[in-house]
Amino acid sequence: MADDVLIQKLASIDRCLASVRRYVAEDLSRLADTMVLDAVVLNLQRACEQAIDAACREVSRRGLGVPADSADAFTILERESVLSPMVAERMRRMVGFRNVAVHEYRRLDPAVVRTVVEHRLGDFEALCRELVAAS
Repeated sequence: MADDVLIQKLASIDRCLASVRRYVAEDLSRLADTMVLDAVVLNLQRACEQAIDAACREVSRRGLGVPADSADAFTILERESVLSPMVAERMRRMVGFRNVAVHEYRRLDPAVVRTVVEHRLGDFEALCRELVAAS
């Protein structure tokens, strides 16, 4: 059974995704508005942070060691069959997106944000489902 901390982190991911969907309102052209883009990137960043925290929480709770970096938590959970290879790989890529969003915002390509919004939000939902199922 998932513990309360994990459940809170997964609920936070869900709220962030709901906010992204609300800001975009099924119209990806809204991302051309810098305020909408900023709000979407902030919520994606938060979702990434919560996903990383959730993965690290599971690694710790299961006594699987200490991840070398943020992406490594997903690798450890994949190795232990907690996460599927597809979800683990997609979340490792999302860590890369988060790193660009946090550290090099000026170089963050709005087309990449659009792709994440259009095609990758379900990756967070898949992560949540797999973590709950494995708990």
